[in-house]
Amino acid sequence: MIMTKKKMTRILAFLLLPFYCLAQIPEYYSSVNFGLTGDDLKDELAVLISETHVNELDYTPDVWNALKAGDLDPENTENVLLIYGYNDNDEDPDNDRTRDKDESCHNTSGGCQGQWVREHVYPRSLGNPNLEYEGPGSDAHHLRPIDFYMNNSRSNKRFADGSGDAVVVSGGYFYPGDEWKGDIARMMMYMYVRYQSQCLAIVVGSGDTTHSEDMPDIFLEWNAEDPVSEYEMNRNNVLNDMQGNRNPFIDNPYLATIIWNGPNAENTWLLNSDSFLKTDLIVYPTVTTGTVYVDNADNHNYSYTLYNMVGQEVKSTSADNKIDLEGNQSGIYILNIVKNNKTKSFRILLK
Repeated sequence: MIMTKKKMTRILAFLLLPFYCLAQIPEYYSSVNFGLTGDDLKDELAVLISETHVNELDYTPDVWNALKAGDLDPENTENVLLIYGYNDNDEDPDNDRTRDKDESCHNTSGGCQGQWVREHVYPRSLGNPNLEYEGPGSDAHHLRPIDFYMNNSRSNKRFADGSGDAVVVSGGYFYPGDEWKGDIARMMMYMYVRYQSQCLAIVVGSGDTTHSEDMPDIFLEWNAEDPVSEYEMNRNNVLNDMQGNRNPFIDNPYLATIIWNGPNAENTWLLNSDSFLKTDLIVYPTVTTGTVYVDNADNHNYSYTLYNMVGQEVKSTSADNKIDLEGNQSGIYILNIVKNNKTKSFRILLK
């Protein structure tokens, strides 16, 4: 089949669409100067998410409705996902991962056993002052469905590092589980930026603060290690419709890296790519039959990750000046190179 130039242009435009969508900053953030870093960027985001928080939800019934809309299980929309939960198949209901959305402890005259309640991921009692049931206490960006007894187990324990499923760890701290740790980190970042000294991140997270004195290392690590899920993004959209504001760290986890340093989180919008000097690292050829080279004459320390156009990671390594693409499917790939906590992206066409 002979492919016309016009048809080839249409196909290339279609293939490039995900790349442009990935790089585009949403209109919601049009007032933010993303040339800023550290506290300067944090302060601009604080203004944005405060001014756009135009509808404060009533703890009852608005928050119940928000969770029933925003926390639906993508695999079964009759259920909600239960924060910290991990097993629907054993005989212990306390660790359930999902539950019927209507089995909430809402307007219940008896006990709440076997039902889900509302978890303040930032515990009310750790706020300064106490979060109460209005303002930050009813901000659905940190409220999640949770099993009644799991809620009692977590109580107001501070978060600490761990592995596997949710569990109380040494020292009386709480590990939220591998599936949920990124969600927790991004919610705690939101609460700190939105409510400042009332919801300090260092009050709810334990451990070292080597990257930034006001953000625990564990939150920065969890943000990088546990990427944003489709469920988490959908939840952000639902709450945007209900409250008016968004959690920026769900939209782009890399914002945390720019503000507080630490490990490089996913850079959804390819921010800071212009910080590379053109002579620093040169990638060639960008149209190849199998091999791409990185010209690193000045011996910079860098790492790279290669993604296909559906966002799947193809390979990732540190400072390998020869990238072998042979054996991969023909098409367009995105090569993210990270140097000094800055990311530059290159579009590679594998023929």
